[in-house]
Amino acid sequence: MDLTSSQVTDAVRGRTVIWPIGAIEQHGPHLPLSVDLLLAEAFADEIGRELDAFTLPAQPIGARSLPQSGGGLYFPGTVHVAGETLIRFLRETISSLAALPMARLVVVNGHYENEPFLFEALDQVREQGLLDGTEVFAFSWWSLARDTFTDLEIPRFPGWHAEHAGVTETSLMLHLHPDLVTNQRPDHDQPPRAGIYLHPIDVEKTTNHGILSSTSGSSAALGEKLLRHVVDEATTLVRDGKGLLLACIQPDRRRTAAPEHRSIAQPEGKRS
Repeated sequence: MDLTSSQVTDAVRGRTVIWPIGAIEQHGPHLPLSVDLLLAEAFADEIGRELDAFTLPAQPIGARSLPQSGGGLYFPGTVHVAGETLIRFLRETISSLAALPMARLVVVNGHYENEPFLFEALDQVREQGLLDGTEVFAFSWWSLARDTFTDLEIPRFPGWHAEHAGVTETSLMLHLHPDLVTNQRPDHDQPPRAGIYLHPIDVEKTTNHGILSSTSGSSAALGEKLLRHVVDEATTLVRDGKGLLLACIQPDRRRTAAPEHRSIAQPEGKRS
């Protein structure tokens, strides 16, 4: 947050503010605990550069890991808060952000289990009327990856719920933070099915040391392709205003302006 209190109001007026949220969660023996946080930051920074937006510091603590989507709490290192705590934190944070005269808030989620709590918090803030006049675009980065991309690039794709510490996260980390990835490439040949809660559960069968799918085929090149694909999808949605209520009545020149037309007085990707 390199703006002063006296600068921030004018600096963000009519602009886009981006907030990445992630988690500290186990990601097997080959990836760091910070994967969900680092990926949310990376997508937010890239989107911020494209949209000439302000990017906030990332929120590092998320919802509890679940066995069918994150391996559960059976592996050391995961830090979490209860769902009701996360909703309250997100609601109060978004409420305070809504006091800024920004045109839109973009929330980029990097942790699978955060999503329902994020959407609930946003809807509670909306019901309070605090988002009147503000566009909100919140998503988990994988939600913008088209089926055409996974069909072409990832054979035997297990579904995003099971892509925990698998080929996509490993590839993104190899592209963005190769120094944090070990040489191990573990696979799990029986990814869990989506939308099922099991108790008791045998983590030795549902995961391979916390991995829910396969890391085979992961590469920095695939990670770069996926990053660019998701960023392109996100920036297109914001610039075109598709699905945003105010887009038709409050057009933003930044949506349609080519990058070379941006004002040099407002640096790209600035962190507020």
